[in-house]
Amino acid sequence: MDKQITLEKNSLLLWLAIASLSLGPAISNGFSRFAYGLILPAMREDLSWTYTEAGWFNTVNAVGYLIGALLTLATVKRFPPGRLFLVGMLITGIGLLLSAFTRDFWFLTLWRVVAGAGGAPAFITGGVIASGLFKDRPTVNALAILAYFGGGGLGMLSSGIYIPLWLEAQGAAAWPATWFWLGIVALCCFLPSWWAVNYISAPLPMPMGQAAERLPVKAMWPSLANYSLFAFGYIIYITFLVAWMRQEGFDAKMVVLIWSVMSIAVIISPLAWRTVFAKSQAGMAGALTCSANGVGALLPVIWPTTLGLLVSAFIFGISIFQVPGSMTNFSRKNLPQSQWGASVALFTTLFAGAQVFGPLVAGWVSDLVGDLGPGLLVAAVILLLGGAVALFQKPISAD
Repeated sequence: MDKQITLEKNSLLLWLAIASLSLGPAISNGFSRFAYGLILPAMREDLSWTYTEAGWFNTVNAVGYLIGALLTLATVKRFPPGRLFLVGMLITGIGLLLSAFTRDFWFLTLWRVVAGAGGAPAFITGGVIASGLFKDRPTVNALAILAYFGGGGLGMLSSGIYIPLWLEAQGAAAWPATWFWLGIVALCCFLPSWWAVNYISAPLPMPMGQAAERLPVKAMWPSLANYSLFAFGYIIYITFLVAWMRQEGFDAKMVVLIWSVMSIAVIISPLAWRTVFAKSQAGMAGALTCSANGVGALLPVIWPTTLGLLVSAFIFGISIFQVPGSMTNFSRKNLPQSQWGASVALFTTLFAGAQVFGPLVAGWVSDLVGDLGPGLLVAAVILLLGGAVALFQKPISAD
């Protein structure tokens, strides 16, 4: 209680700590997963990959994420979430850095798995920490959750500004240097994250094993299905958007513009959705955010112009990190606090499993027809379906 009072009195430092925690999604998503879409065209050209092989490397990153999620589920009952958050940050940075030192298909696979495995504990436990702040102030609590997930935009923006122009200037063979610097920056982010965890003094270990057994899974099925379909669809857009733009003849400056618009939309997205999150107890937040991603993924296929891409990037960016935010918001409002960690871990495990298949399916379809457009269409259909399913979610009484 005394710690909570201290945090409330030092609200400026608390929000600075939340901003530092948001480096978790910046690294685990913005660098480890999303930046691959920026590097993919160069790696594919230099290493002569098919689209299926290119999709493989975000698939194995997702496999690593699944492994990390399962390990988090098994260990968070013994270790404070803040410690797991920091371990995850460190492992992700190491995986990114080591990706710079090999051209071998299977060693690259290994380091993509490592980077993904580190991202899961950082993402899961950071969200749990953020959701435990401002517990008696719903609107401010929702903003804290959204601000945490919105941090992914920082990672996207910082990588999207320089990677396309760097690779265009240096050539496709320069892709290892991009992984090297992403790894260095990720490891540098460990220090502010360490300060944030120690300042907030994250809660004691959560009884994950017992809580997981009591989760009302049957009552949660629409939200679980919504999050799984989102995972399958969003990763296709993120993986192949830049490759599709290159296929359609857009240059590096246009890639920077589109990626920057999407990143800025991610950063401001907490402001756009905080009222919806504060009022939503059932599935409305998940339905709206996932459907917005579906519209964003559809636009490049039906409106393949500069303006269409700008609108697509903005809509996708304003909603992509808010689907995970809606999941955390749903857990907080519908379950007792003792189950929040188990709920987030369950959602994240399903998410990690579902996103394994998206890049491979889209890559295979694209190789089959010789065009990335149908792959983006698959993403749009899946995301819109996920939005529709979430409408069936009813409120669950939290004890």
